[in-house]
Amino acid sequence: QQSYRRAQELFQQAGEQNDALAEFNLGLMYLEGYGVRQSKEIAKEWFGKSCDDGYQAACNLYKELNLESS
Repeated sequence: QQSYRRAQELFQQAGEQNDALAEFNLGLMYLEGYGVRQSKEIAKEWFGKSCDDGYQAACNLYKELNLESS
């Protein structure tokens, strides 16, 4: 059974340990509003962290969100 709340908890724990994929997945959850209140700003923060930790797909979305807000 799918549980966005549980997924968010696990991704949050892993993200706090600088796990780039978990940070990226948290960004997606906030970008789309999966189990959390939708927030492009919070999504961008997580994508930025993931990008800093070497996940290229996160860099691409971070850049895209920056272009939208300018």
